[in-house]
Amino acid sequence: MMHASRMVAGHEPAQAAEPVALVENPEGSSPILLICEHASRHLPGRYGTLGLDPEQLESHIAWDPGALGVAKELSRLLDAPLIHAGVSRLVLDLNRDPAAPDSIWTLSERTVVPGNQNLDPAERAYRVREVYEAFHGIVDRFIEPRAGTGQTRSVVTIHSFTPVYRDVPRPWHVGLIFDRDERFARSVEGGLRQDPMLVVGMNQPYSPADRVFHTLERHADRRGLAPLMIEIRNDLIRTEDGQASWARRLAPLLREGAQRL
Repeated sequence: MMHASRMVAGHEPAQAAEPVALVENPEGSSPILLICEHASRHLPGRYGTLGLDPEQLESHIAWDPGALGVAKELSRLLDAPLIHAGVSRLVLDLNRDPAAPDSIWTLSERTVVPGNQNLDPAERAYRVREVYEAFHGIVDRFIEPRAGTGQTRSVVTIHSFTPVYRDVPRPWHVGLIFDRDERFARSVEGGLRQDPMLVVGMNQPYSPADRVFHTLERHADRRGLAPLMIEIRNDLIRTEDGQASWARRLAPLLREGAQRL
């Protein structure tokens, strides 16, 4: 059975109704902790639309379409805890070091984000505190006791990517992103390559060199837990059927990989 709990950070009334992080299946028995940092396109009321139109706010610049559906189904199939964001990455990208200039996007691909232009230090500090520190603090508090007892042995983050980026088609159906610890990635790769029709990218379409490994560096690497970032092409998981299909494909591979750790 899936259980959900909301852990809310912030002091304003709007924040109380709009959690930065949601924890699902917190008592899950799997040694895998699932995280979905780009799960939501939601903008808290204080930000309005950031000057963007509805189509832009539905697009991949605001979130990772389909990723949360895959993550929730994986949580169910694996009986794994899942922590996912409740705020759009347009407010602050949770998978970036908050000190990085692009942790708050002013230009995403070719889209200017008017509401993020010329932020003063106080507003940037507010977002870091109320979004970044709130979210990752919840992950830290959740994972620390489980990692200490060996109950959690791996952290897997679920993402999606666009089929075309800056006019360049991307051939991969799925990408496995990893750094020095390749254990989990290589195990899952072996299972995926049993399907000759799948195009699997290893550190494609992104790699740690693109600074997309921040969550896993913070929560897995420093604790000695096996990290893995999974990127699925978002046209494959636009529908609930697509999300369920990919979760069913990945779940046994993740379960087997975790057993090998």
